[in-house]
Amino acid sequence: MAMNSVRRIASGILGVGESKVRFRQDSLSRISEALTREDVRALVKDGAIFALKPRGVSRVRGNSKRTQMRKGRRFGPGSKRGTPSARKGSKEAWMQKVRAQRRYLFGLVESGKISREAFRKSYLMVKGNAFKGVKMLETHLRDSKLLK
Repeated sequence: MAMNSVRRIASGILGVGESKVRFRQDSLSRISEALTREDVRALVKDGAIFALKPRGVSRVRGNSKRTQMRKGRRFGPGSKRGTPSARKGSKEAWMQKVRAQRRYLFGLVESGKISREAFRKSYLMVKGNAFKGVKMLETHLRDSKLLK
């Protein structure tokens, strides 16, 4: 049988395109002697005819980008899309801010740098959105002489 016929039959058996079918150079005479589909199947089983492995999309660039992003790179102003409120919701920003301020207050109470009454007053002020951040809370406590 002609080689192109063997290639066509082998592509059907292997389930790949004809361009992906390869013949072993040392088995070419055996391959040309194949007459039936069964003969081609036997040659495939012997390894005289085989299919090339499918080529995938390379992950090299993606992996290198991911390692850079893990280090905190590639998040500059040129990469940002959307407003700050679109990138992080207002509720998440609020929770982050309030939790940081409360953590700071609890730390002050534990270390004994602030009284329970001052803590309670400051805690409620934090809840009422009186401070922009931990630094503002700290300056308020220092200015109102609540820190010991």
